[in-house]
Amino acid sequence: TMPIVFTSRVFSVDVDARTMPDGTVRTVTIVRHRPSVVIIPVQDDGRVVLVRQYRASVDRVLWELPAGGVNEGETPEAALVRELREELSIEVCETCLAPFTFASHTYQDFHLLMPLYLCRNWEGEIEPREGQRIRWIRASRLKDVPMPPADLPLIPFLRDLLG
Repeated sequence: TMPIVFTSRVFSVDVDARTMPDGTVRTVTIVRHRPSVVIIPVQDDGRVVLVRQYRASVDRVLWELPAGGVNEGETPEAALVRELREELSIEVCETCLAPFTFASHTYQDFHLLMPLYLCRNWEGEIEPREGQRIRWIRASRLKDVPMPPADLPLIPFLRDLLG
């Protein structure tokens, strides 16, 4: 097993000696980023919810699409159900989650590949539980809101779908 030289809530760094195809042995460093998923609750009128919170990757407070990490042994759908309960106080069944597209973005120290799901059915009222603010907005207005770089390419897809 590779020794872990650094670990955090978001990623870990492993170092190992590997034999290359030409027979040489090299030390390799592997950054393992915890998988993430995005979920967009959509109201009947087509508005989507945004969450305002601090993002260390860009060192700013931004409006962003609700997202969360996938824990070890957890499916993306189970992670979304858990994240919506923990962060926004709503209950969602996995069959109400519709895969839509994905985000692919390179930050300074990692690459993010994140599936995006839509949800139109849930139980309860959306209320933030972790000190963040929420905002309902039309997809056509998302371009006017400061958002993380990884969310920006998703805006045209949402605008085309929801108007």
